Formats: sequence, structure tokens, C-alpha cells
Amino acid sequence: MRRPLPLRSHFLALLLLLLPAAAFAHHGPPGAPSGKPPGPAADSPAFTTVPELRAGFDLLYEQKFTAARDAFSQWASAHPDQPFGETAIAASYLFEELYRQNVLTSEFFLDEKRFLRGIDGQPDAETMKQFRAAVARARQLSSSRQKNDPNDGEALFALTLTAGMESDASTILEKKHLDGLKHMKEANKYGKQLLAEYPDTDDAYVALGIANYVIGSLNGGERFALWFGGIHGDKKLGMEQVTKTTESGRYLQPFAKITLALAARREKQPTLATKLLLELKEQYPNSTLFAAEYAKAASAHKGD
Repeated sequence: MRRPLPLRSHFLALLLLLLPAAAFAHHGPPGAPSGKPPGPAADSPAFTTVPELRAGFDLLYEQKFTAARDAFSQWASAHPDQPFGETAIAASYLFEELYRQNVLTSEFFLDEKRFLRGIDGQPDAETMKQFRAAVARARQLSSSRQKNDPNDGEALFALTLTAGMESDASTILEKKHLDGLKHMKEANKYGKQLLAEYPDTDDAYVALGIANYVIGSLNGGERFALWFGGIHGDKKLGMEQVTKTTESGRYLQPFAKITLALAARREKQPTLATKLLLELKEQYPNSTLFAAEYAKAASAHKGD
């Protein structure tokens, strides 16, 4: 019996972190009309910029993980029927572990062997325990909302994110590839449903774009195997889709920028990489990650 293809790419893992569900659907141009409602209500946290949540994500991008979690926890307590708060808490734990494992650096993306292998060692057990607990709470809240409306935007967004994050945790951190595949398929299902109902969810395009980029970067044999499963990739299209989130994403815009910057470095586009990393460095002057990555990109550009 043929064994499933391992999901080992770090870019794919980061895709799974944030919105992988859209990953393997071959959508048309971003923003294409669909005849669907433009989106949820004006106060919907997953589809509008909530200042408290944005502030929490800003702390996350500055690697202030505890402070970010506190902000998300306060918002979640004040909005007990909204799954996005618990989803954000889960993301804070996963981001922290990815940072601790040095996944969010150019060394992982530019070294082909590390790009494909996965982390060395094991993730922190307590961090993963807290991550799983937050995911479970987000799923429970989402299920409650779907009892009234199966297409509830908040539920679909949270379920997409949580399934994707679980896939990430299983593959990149725990190396449980079969579990990762199961969660990926689940995320794909929710993501397709999400984008069918709410096509203007610009944060979703970072996932769609990374998936296209990663799959387009695989060797011919791997791409051929994925093709039989209906999974296609295109590096150029992927970078264009990530660009959509860098321009109009609500919470994931900085993540899209560093993703696009690292892809640009792989593709020998130093001007784009340096520009994006400089923007991140200036936007988050307290982030050691963005400062370090900008310095490396600028040095490499100068040497070209």
C-alpha cells in the first residue's frame, strides 16, 4: 500500500498555521464577484479590524507572546460567544513555539535540506498542551454557532484556522504526518466554504498564495504525486496572491510580508525582499526577528 506523501515543507507548515484551508482550491483572481453577500455584520471580529485584537497581533509580531495572549484572553472573556478570541490565543502559542524553534527565519527557508526536513528535537510539551486547549475551546464555540447557521462566518473562519494550526502542529512540530493530513483536509473543506460565502476575506489569500508557491517549488515527482490528488501549484501566482494580503490584510498583513520577503529571497528578488523587511522593521522596531531578517537581506543585497 502506498504511504501518504509526508508534509515536511516549512513554507507549507507556515501556510497551515494561518489559513491553509483555501490552500488547494484553484480560485480565480482575488476579489472576483460571486453574487454572495459581501461579508458578515459590521462588528464581526474575523472580518473587520477590531482595535483590541489588532493590538494583540501587533504584540505577537513583536514576539511579546505573553502580552499578546493577555490581550486576546481579555477580549475572549468579554466576547464569550466569539471563537476568534480563542483562535487568536491558540495562534499565540503556536507562533511562540515556531519562534522558539527558529522556524520563522531565512535560515530555514534558504537551506533546502532544512526547508524539507522539519524541526530538530521536540516542541515544548506545556506550550502544546495550552495550544490544544485553546483550539478545543474555539472549536466548541464554532460548533455552537453553526447550530443556528452552518455558514456562520465567524465559525467558518475559526474552524479553518484551528484545523490549519492543528495540521501545522502535527507536521512541523510533532512530525505526525498522517494527523497533519487529516487536519489539512478538514481545513480545506472549511476554507472552501468560507471563501464561497465571503470572497473578500483578504487575509485568506496569504494561505492560498503560500500553498501555490510551496507546491510550485516542489520537484517534478512530488508535484506529479500531488497532481493526482487535485493539488496544483504555481510559484508566480502564489507570490501574487500573498501580495494581496500584504496590501489589504487585516490581521495577517505582517505575516504575509515576511512570507513574501522570504519567498523573494529564494527567487533572487533582493529588492522586493529588502523593501518588505524594511517596512516590517520600521513598523515593529521592537521586533528582533524583523530587524535580524532585514539585516541579513540587506547584507545579501549589498553583496550582489
